[in-house]
Amino acid sequence: MIWFFIGLFIIIGLILSYVISVYNKLIVLRNRVKDQWAQVDVQLKRRADLIPNLVETVKGYAKHEIATFEAVIKARNKVTTATNPDTEMDANNMLTNALGKLFALAEAYPELKANTNFIKLQADLKEVEDKIAFARQFYNDSVLTYNNKTDMFPSNIVASIFKFTGAKFFETAPEDTQVPTVKF
Repeated sequence: MIWFFIGLFIIIGLILSYVISVYNKLIVLRNRVKDQWAQVDVQLKRRADLIPNLVETVKGYAKHEIATFEAVIKARNKVTTATNPDTEMDANNMLTNALGKLFALAEAYPELKANTNFIKLQADLKEVEDKIAFARQFYNDSVLTYNNKTDMFPSNIVASIFKFTGAKFFETAPEDTQVPTVKF
């Protein structure tokens, strides 16, 4: 009879150890997703800070393109006021689309393309865009690892008990994959 209780105690101890191990791994993965999002967020904020100077530079050359400027500023404001990763991802996609139109517009103004301030802002923005792409890749890799852990058996049992839910990937909006067209 005592061997039965010892065996039962060992089995319960092993199950408990497994649950604790999976729970701790889920916490680590969830925190990694949060950390990676913070890295993306830093770059998105940096890009948003460059936008007003870029718009002002372009505005001097293309004063009649008010709708394009308003779209860029509106998208930038949505990024800066986003309160969670989901809304910030959507706002970022909107901003990327608006910036594409702004740069397409700049192609029509040779004096603007030669402006040193515009060239520097464009280079800074390209650098930030590259950093966003890398941060986004790392974020999505972290989300994949976390989501796999929350979805795969038997760790999904522990995940559901402790209410761990999958994270959202940072995806490109379908309209951002198309080249913008500008007509005058």
